[in-house]
Amino acid sequence: MLNIAHITFDCTDAATLAGFWSQALQRPVDDGANEYFATIDAAEPGPTYMFLKVGEDKTAKNRCHLDLTADDREIEVKRLVGLGAAYQADHDEYGHRWTVLRDPSGNEFCVG
Repeated sequence: MLNIAHITFDCTDAATLAGFWSQALQRPVDDGANEYFATIDAAEPGPTYMFLKVGEDKTAKNRCHLDLTADDREIEVKRLVGLGAAYQADHDEYGHRWTVLRDPSGNEFCVG
């Protein structure tokens, strides 16, 4: 049986990106975060958010990304942009509405 252990984000500074996601998800960064490695929720059940410093910049669209839900999408999108996310686009397809954003390292994610 397989279980998801980590959702991993490549980035240029692990502690900085973990700080963004910590504020976005309202969960603390685990102790020991540094520019090379950081985690959120390592002690909680379910997958850990892991952030790893890599040497190359992001160059293409993510093939896998987070889809987040919100009680009020517009308010959450404004909050996330205020934290450092970049707005990319709104979509309304197949009866679903969502907003695509990029985190400070350029990783796309959606808020529906």
